[in-house]
Amino acid sequence: MIGENLALFIDWYFFNFPKEIFEGVKNFLKFGFHYFSIPFLFKTFFAHWRKYYWEYPKGFNLAKFFEALVSNLISRLIGATARSFLILLGLIYEIFILIFGFLFFLLWLTLPIILILIFVYGIKLLFKI
Repeated sequence: MIGENLALFIDWYFFNFPKEIFEGVKNFLKFGFHYFSIPFLFKTFFAHWRKYYWEYPKGFNLAKFFEALVSNLISRLIGATARSFLILLGLIYEIFILIFGFLFFLLWLTLPIILILIFVYGIKLLFKI
């Protein structure tokens, strides 16, 4: 009975739950990917900011033409700046999740050893006094 329960615990602790950890990390990565809309931001990187667009003049008016050109360039530059900030923020989030997911996985696998070492150290301290 105890051997069977121990085998079930070892199977759960070292095989089933690490799969769940990887699934959880994968879900967080998917969430960040969609929350920050990274593919869409790359696709629309040089699009106008908030769709602010100035129409070019119909006839020949050099001042109006350059006004529209500069305004559209500024709008695109603001859009690219905002999108690059959001892309960077999304990538930082993704790296953060990868690092802490890996650290949690390592902690999970080494926790039994850490607990045994803490227990042995506690017994040594108890009888040293």
